[in-house]
Amino acid sequence: MKLQRNPRFRAIVAGALAVSGALVLAACGSDDNSGSSGGSGGSTAASSIKCEGSGQLLASGSSAQKNAMDLWIKNYGGACKDTKLNYKATGSGAGVQEFLQGKTAFAGSDSALKPAEAAESKKVCSGGQGINLPMVGGPIAVGFNVPGVDKLTLDAPTLAKIFDSGITKWNDEAIKKLNPGVSLPGLKIQAFHRSDESGTTDNFTKYLKAAAAGAWPHEPGKAWEGKGGQSADGSSGVSSQVKQVSGAISYFELSYATANGIKTVDLNTGAGAPVAATVDNASTAIAQAKVVGTGKDLALKLAYDTKAPGAYPITLVTYEIACDKGNKAATLPATKSFLTYLSSEEGQSAVKELGYAPLPAEIAAKVRETVKTLS
Repeated sequence: MKLQRNPRFRAIVAGALAVSGALVLAACGSDDNSGSSGGSGGSTAASSIKCEGSGQLLASGSSAQKNAMDLWIKNYGGACKDTKLNYKATGSGAGVQEFLQGKTAFAGSDSALKPAEAAESKKVCSGGQGINLPMVGGPIAVGFNVPGVDKLTLDAPTLAKIFDSGITKWNDEAIKKLNPGVSLPGLKIQAFHRSDESGTTDNFTKYLKAAAAGAWPHEPGKAWEGKGGQSADGSSGVSSQVKQVSGAISYFELSYATANGIKTVDLNTGAGAPVAATVDNASTAIAQAKVVGTGKDLALKLAYDTKAPGAYPITLVTYEIACDKGNKAATLPATKSFLTYLSSEEGQSAVKELGYAPLPAEIAAKVRETVKTLS
């Protein structure tokens, strides 16, 4: 997922991160003091949230959306009481596997289901299959920790070589050429990648493959295939390493960079000027995405190699993956209620200040209509 870097945003992020990981979501009922009534189907006077169902919802997956999910759960829990949601940020790969094993009501993934995964989902979606519901987007920031360097520009070929151990020092000629006038130290580059299967890795390597003009020889995927480097678990793990390790560089959602005060790379995309990792620049790129899923599936194709002015191309869209048919009767009402809130204008705008790019209005509307049809 997008941030304007200012103190107000940092304060909001800090507040969102204070919400615990195993969060309680309540559906039905209200803490609102306006006198609105609780009960199934009710809503707060100040919110569009409509609470349905009861019981416990289990979900897991994308760590990229964790900060957004924390805030969504907090807001939803302020309106609703009878449903508890436990979202575990296990990484996209693990989340998809738990969904395919029937352990969760839905999964969060930064990559759409592969054809084989969609076919496998028919085993847990009685009479249907898993579908991809885009829910929030944003930039994958490239964070760096180079003493004495506050601003850094890189391009796709240079990033590909850095993360494939082809460039190993910060004063390499390729980096110097992109940063005239910047004093770059002869410090060893410490490149960190994800140790877990990750949709963030998938999207980052799709960018390298699409935009690096052959400098990235590996196929994109959730599992890291680059040479060398060091690994850490989750977006929180790699961002923590960048913050702590001199000479470090890694990729993670912009909200993690903002929360940790990590400097981020501007990208030379071939446009007239380098492009910073911000919400608005990510939105410019995501607006070029096209729906490529069929039927109720809303999988998107992103423009990783865009050269449009102000378009930040290392973006991801996080999907909530649910059954189109065959959802468990006990959790279906609350699942639909929660996903409807996430895709609402209220839900989308809430997470912009955390550094996430809201979905284009047309796509968000399609998501809401599709959620209504889940059965």
